[in-house]
Amino acid sequence: MTRPLFTGSFWLDALERAVKTAAQTVLALIGTNVTDVTSLNWQDIGVATAFSTGLSVLTSIVSSGIGEPGTASVMNPAPPDTLK
Repeated sequence: MTRPLFTGSFWLDALERAVKTAAQTVLALIGTNVTDVTSLNWQDIGVATAFSTGLSVLTSIVSSGIGEPGTASVMNPAPPDTLK
């Protein structure tokens, strides 16, 4: 049996989550600067984005054996009949 952490689908799922986290972090930090876009501290934004993206990847790794096999999710999908 292949461990979920060593599958391509797991890493694609983790990558998708990490990219979303990075985009959300950048947008949130830019949105907090209400004065002028030219006065943004891009170094701080980069550090915060790298940190949050790294945490997203670590969270995916920790979640690898918990939820749906082969994904970076902690949740198991709901059965289709419960979604109605």
